Amino acid sequence: MAVVLLLTPSSSIAADRSSRTKGNLQHVNGVVGAIVDTSSRVGKEERVAMEIAREDLYRYSNQTLILHVKDTDQRKPIRAALAGMDLINTQVQAILGPQTWEEVSLIADICTKNQIPIFSFADTIPEWTTEKWPFLLGASHDNFAQMKAIAAIVQSWNWHQVTVIHEDVGSWTNGVMPYLHDSLREIGAEVRQFVGLSSFASSDSLSRELKNLESEQCRVFVVHLSLPLAVRLFEMAKKLKMMEKDYVWITTHHITSLVHSIDASIISSMQGIVGVKSYFSETGTSFQDFSSRFRKRFRRENPEEENSEPGIYAVQAYDAIWTIARALKGSKRRNQELLEKVLQTDFQGLSGKVQFNNHKMAPTQMFQIINVVGKSYRELGFWSSGLGFSETIGKHATYSPLMNDLEQVLWPGGPRYTPRGWTELTRKKPLLVGVPAKSGYKEYVKVENDQSRNETSFDGLAIQIFNATVRRLPFYLPYEFVAFNDISYDNLVDQIGKKFDAVVGDVAIVASRYSHVEFSHPFSETGLMLVVPARSSNKEWSFIKPFTKSMWASITVITIYNGFVVWLIERHAHPELRGSMLHQIGIMLWLSFNTLFSLQGGKLHSNLSRMSVVVWLFVALVVIQTYTANLTSMLTVQRLEPTVTSVEELLESNAAVGYCSGSYLQKYLVEVLRFPRDNVKHYASAEDFAEGFNKKEIAAAFIGTPLAKIFLAKFCKKFIAAGPTFNIGGFGFAFPRGSPLLASINEALLKVSENGTLAQLENNYIGVLQKCQDKEEENPSLSPNGFRALFIITGGTSTIALVIYIFCIASSFSGLTTIRGLMFIIIKHWCYQSKRFSRRVSNVESLGNSSPQHAPNQLSQV
Repeated sequence: MAVVLLLTPSSSIAADRSSRTKGNLQHVNGVVGAIVDTSSRVGKEERVAMEIAREDLYRYSNQTLILHVKDTDQRKPIRAALAGMDLINTQVQAILGPQTWEEVSLIADICTKNQIPIFSFADTIPEWTTEKWPFLLGASHDNFAQMKAIAAIVQSWNWHQVTVIHEDVGSWTNGVMPYLHDSLREIGAEVRQFVGLSSFASSDSLSRELKNLESEQCRVFVVHLSLPLAVRLFEMAKKLKMMEKDYVWITTHHITSLVHSIDASIISSMQGIVGVKSYFSETGTSFQDFSSRFRKRFRRENPEEENSEPGIYAVQAYDAIWTIARALKGSKRRNQELLEKVLQTDFQGLSGKVQFNNHKMAPTQMFQIINVVGKSYRELGFWSSGLGFSETIGKHATYSPLMNDLEQVLWPGGPRYTPRGWTELTRKKPLLVGVPAKSGYKEYVKVENDQSRNETSFDGLAIQIFNATVRRLPFYLPYEFVAFNDISYDNLVDQIGKKFDAVVGDVAIVASRYSHVEFSHPFSETGLMLVVPARSSNKEWSFIKPFTKSMWASITVITIYNGFVVWLIERHAHPELRGSMLHQIGIMLWLSFNTLFSLQGGKLHSNLSRMSVVVWLFVALVVIQTYTANLTSMLTVQRLEPTVTSVEELLESNAAVGYCSGSYLQKYLVEVLRFPRDNVKHYASAEDFAEGFNKKEIAAAFIGTPLAKIFLAKFCKKFIAAGPTFNIGGFGFAFPRGSPLLASINEALLKVSENGTLAQLENNYIGVLQKCQDKEEENPSLSPNGFRALFIITGGTSTIALVIYIFCIASSFSGLTTIRGLMFIIIKHWCYQSKRFSRRVSNVESLGNSSPQHAPNQLSQV
């Protein structure tokens, strides 16, 4: 079977290709059209690769394709549309190309109406095209993943700001740039600015844009341009000495994948560039055979090109021909059937895995990282999606999230050290930072005007925190404070993007303000506190507070026990201790508590009872002195209680409440907490709040937590916080929405907090008030835990005296058995009470199986 190649008259392909058909048109398996820009390196590679693919089809699968090639110009999309219509009229079954989305969008509609698949080599194909133009297919691998690779490079060197230079083409601006922006934000970097360049930009225009960039701080540039425009840009950058020390240039695959084709005279202006290059394997036998034939043919057909190596665009065009051939193999499939067969494609091509997902080629997951050095470039390593950087690929590859482990990068100007990515510019316009001049809390913001010197000074906790934060930024940021004399903080925030570039002060973070500004992380406590007048607490039962209930119970038990022992020993020597059962119980209780206050040694006849009383009196003195000291301390400390305990109580009583002037709280109190607007009053300072309370103008005040603590510190004896803290607010620095500074400010603010600077500043400005703010610690009621040893000593002494007494008089009693029983009952009861006391002190819940009522009942019976 002969191989046939038919070209249009405008094509430069030689007519000798037609001789290979040998007139056997009846064996043609398909007719394919191609639209390429043969004036560009990409178009030249694609055309040669398609020819080789056509030859390989015949050599390996005995298939014959007729290939109609139409020349076009990327700068004139209408020519591509006309070429597409011409190819459709020649009854092609599929169309390859063109290279840009602007050209593809003009042809896709025509091809869909005629049900002819069009294989686009454009990088950007919007998602919505699948439904509108179902016959549009993406023949190049999705390279959006390269934006994550670029972000990983930026993260590796801890750069926080990036300037993006892109071609001012709609598909690139709207398609690729959002991916780059989002990828950079994910790693904490921000796009300082997007600089769009026209494809036809003059040298003066390029020079002007580069000079503007030179005047900025940022020195990290990501370049996403077509190769011709990129070459002109770098040549101009070299003239302006922007390809030297401290500059960083990172290129996308549109440039880097064609570096091999750049002349040595031109590549000298690109020294030090780091780029992301689409990866495809160059080691297989299939590629080696393709590469050998490609170089020979390319040199023959394009003698003006110095380098004849094939790139990613060549292998993609080669695989596209094979994709169509596979779909056509075996029958002349057309229209919808052909499209369905193409979408089922799954094979390993020269460019990698050839498989369609949602009408687009599967995305590339691996890129090469190269460094332009000398007359060519160095391969530093690879970046794989989800894995990171590696020097090699394969099973034994070692991955790292940072590219520092790869080969040493030679940056522009030749330095081996890492450029810091920014420069200090004294002539740069400073950041204008608005500051509220009428803040009622000078501890946070203090603005003073010196009329004699015509100067304004700024101080306060918020100001100093911002100063410390800026000093921690990884780049130089000049700024200037400007006083704002309006009392409304909402008006101050509204000036961001107009009069101010940022706002610093006691400005609360509120959702309603996020419509046009963004806030840093809060540098103060968040919340809203309810402050009300305080009143002294009820002290009627203060006399029992020095001891806990268990302590009082322990004192009672040990006192009664000691009194019982003394009564039992002394009852035979004192007639008044005898009598009726009720009389004896009364005497016993009197003896128990009387010994707390007097020794009564002259009235006691037994040394045993004297011994018991002396020990108990010592313990009693310790207990009494401890009680007196603790009670005195409790009565000395002033205890305050809120006059109002909740918002509901304020609403029910229709009470008036206050808030800080100029803050967001009026809207919150009226719309959220449902206070009548007439009952909401504003006050400018802590003193104004206090005056409003004294004049009974308000019953409560709602103040942000940081300011409420200052207020309570100044008037800690008169006012108190009541109810729960509302979780809103907090102070932060305000910036315009999408500000590139915000991520760096947040990171620097965290460093200020973590290294202790924030705590030190708080201590310097509001820490002096902490003594009054911190309420005196309540004197805790004393438990038996601290008196355990004393109770054991006195109880043990009384028990020993009781045992000796019983044994001494045992022989004098006729009812010896009864006396012994009584002795054992008393000992058992004492042991039980001692064990129960120890368990209570140790906070053990279980009291055992013994009944605590058993022993007292027996004693009563005795």
